[in-house]
Amino acid sequence: MAGYKIPFNQKKKGKINLKYYLLLFFFNLYGSLFSQNNPWYFEANYYQGSILPHSSQIAHLLTNKPEGFLFSANLKTDGSQYWHRHYNFPDIGFSLHYQNNNNPVLGDLYGAFAHYNFYFLNRNLQFRVAQGIAYATNPYDKEKNFRNLAYGTHWMPSTYFMLSYTKENLWNNLGVNAGVFFIHHSNATIKSPNTSTNTLALTAGLTYSLDENFRRSANASPESYDTDMKYSFIFRTGVNESHILGMGQKPFYHLSFLADKRIGRSGSIQLGTELFLSNTLKELIPFIAESFEETGIKKEADWKRIGLFAGYEMYMNKLSVEGQLGYYIYDQYKQNGNLYQRLGMKYYITEQIFGLMSLKTHYAKAEAFEVGLGIKL
Repeated sequence: MAGYKIPFNQKKKGKINLKYYLLLFFFNLYGSLFSQNNPWYFEANYYQGSILPHSSQIAHLLTNKPEGFLFSANLKTDGSQYWHRHYNFPDIGFSLHYQNNNNPVLGDLYGAFAHYNFYFLNRNLQFRVAQGIAYATNPYDKEKNFRNLAYGTHWMPSTYFMLSYTKENLWNNLGVNAGVFFIHHSNATIKSPNTSTNTLALTAGLTYSLDENFRRSANASPESYDTDMKYSFIFRTGVNESHILGMGQKPFYHLSFLADKRIGRSGSIQLGTELFLSNTLKELIPFIAESFEETGIKKEADWKRIGLFAGYEMYMNKLSVEGQLGYYIYDQYKQNGNLYQRLGMKYYITEQIFGLMSLKTHYAKAEAFEVGLGIKL
């Protein structure tokens, strides 16, 4: 269909007939899926496991073993860019997920994710990292479902990891895999309650490759990168709610300044400071001071916090993943401990401007799901 052209003289009432666009679209789609050296393959997995008892608040919900299905479409990297070879030719994909908790209080879970597959041991061991959004069918409701302290909202961020032994093309284009699956469902305290669930399971499935003889190239030249010190200003925001039910959602604003230095093709090290302005904390401090005197919190305690952090950012094309460990050098609230953590992703719109989303936590306790914008100088 490379030579097929839309007959622009086919018009009705001065407009091009859309059927020709649709015809061209489907022919191009057909050609991409069934052409030689096709990079796509598909997976269907079943899993069964247990919800981990990470909190006593959900102990009453751990009655049956959850089970679920995972359907994935994966695009193999072909070596046309140097980062493909640098990371041992990972896959880029998307996946759809369904989990039956086998508990009417928890309800069921549906999810959509973007993921990377990384390969080890002669490409027989696959490690998948996925981030997406999930939908809970039966979240907390103070009148209809007050026992579900795990999910406070229908929609929530979700993350999963899968480590599996994979063998493609065992019989023509058909292959198998089996391994361990871990998925985390939490609304990141966007709304309380948010005790969350962590499911650990065994999984097995089938794979189907559209081209069992897919070939890769390793001829892409290494990209150059700047090893000079860079400085970034970042603004993060969102809404969250305290652990006291009914206090409502409030906005927060996190302002960061950091310096980073590239230490290789893979990534850079970071050092920075940030100011946390949380309206939830502003309202929570006087409430706790008056209602829970045993905490020792004073009503006039400052709700602003300042932190120092160190981190690492790993680059993959325009997308990067970063992890940070921080320490509060100024915090009069002091109920979350001295340390905080952040895990996030960035997308570089240009070399200087990037968007991001991240999760700020105190160990296993999420504080905020952040979205933001940054500039790197």
